Amino acid sequence: MTPDYEPVTPVRRPRRLRITPAMRALTSETRLDPADFILPAFIADGIEEPREISSMPGVYQHTMDSLKSEVSNALEVGVRCVDLFGVPREEDKDGIGSQSFRPDGILNVALRELRREFGEDLVIMADTCLDEFTDHGHCGALTYDRQGNEYVDNDRTLGLYQQMAIAQAEAGAHIVSPSGMMDGQVAAIRQALDAAGHRRVSIMAYSAKYASAFYGPFREAVGSSLTGDRRTYQQDPANFRESLLEAQLDIEEGADFVMVKPALPYLDVLAGVAEASPVPVAAYQVSGEYAMIQAAGAQGWVDRDQVMMESLTSIKRAGADQILTYFAIEAARALRRR
Repeated sequence: MTPDYEPVTPVRRPRRLRITPAMRALTSETRLDPADFILPAFIADGIEEPREISSMPGVYQHTMDSLKSEVSNALEVGVRCVDLFGVPREEDKDGIGSQSFRPDGILNVALRELRREFGEDLVIMADTCLDEFTDHGHCGALTYDRQGNEYVDNDRTLGLYQQMAIAQAEAGAHIVSPSGMMDGQVAAIRQALDAAGHRRVSIMAYSAKYASAFYGPFREAVGSSLTGDRRTYQQDPANFRESLLEAQLDIEEGADFVMVKPALPYLDVLAGVAEASPVPVAAYQVSGEYAMIQAAGAQGWVDRDQVMMESLTSIKRAGADQILTYFAIEAARALRRR
């Protein structure tokens, strides 16, 4: 018998959960929050006005006053952590990056000012690496093998990292973040901090930091003196299991957080580390990721604002507990408007 109505294709169950913005919000599996974000910021010595970084539109090398203003803007929208990088004068750089652990070095001065200004309302993280401060741009002290080839001396560098971490803790950092990928860096820093009475200072280890081409704009941001590359101590982009091992070793040495850097091109690594890690896992949406979104949006090739939020959501979905992003303030504002 022929039915007297037209058969219809049934709507599948998932589609019923997408019908309105309110329904999609109700059933969202991944939620961003301003408290997820960490704002990377640059404090430069010897400048009188904030200086925009040409390859990172909207990001600046700050004066002390403009840095405080930027941090105030972040706190206003719910971003409560800043990762601070120092940019010394070119003439103050040397072979061991001594400005990084001098009390009057630009980074340590800025850490003290932020702690004095914002107290415990702000989580202050310091970049614990020598590359901004060395005249050769590498993340550690250099030495030579018997054939005269130059390389980074891992063990000598650990002693410098210890001095740097202690200086940052004494200046007011709540978190130090060794990013140089030296073997044993977390254990060395933890030992030094504890011995100096800074047991409450945390360590966020750059555990899976790749020798990536996505860092290009950052080198302009910090005025890097690097020639060559860092492939002998940062990870090969082809490797995955190595990241799991590096994170495990850092956790065993006392890391309170581990990090994957870059973020978007390494979401598989982030997911793997997050699945295995008993401590919080951060991911860094690096300068090249930021610059590509900004450039494509400026050309009208993509909807910049939607791509910004989609990229951050994907990083959170992959397992990041914290996201370092230059979009932190803007993305937090967008979340508040929703």
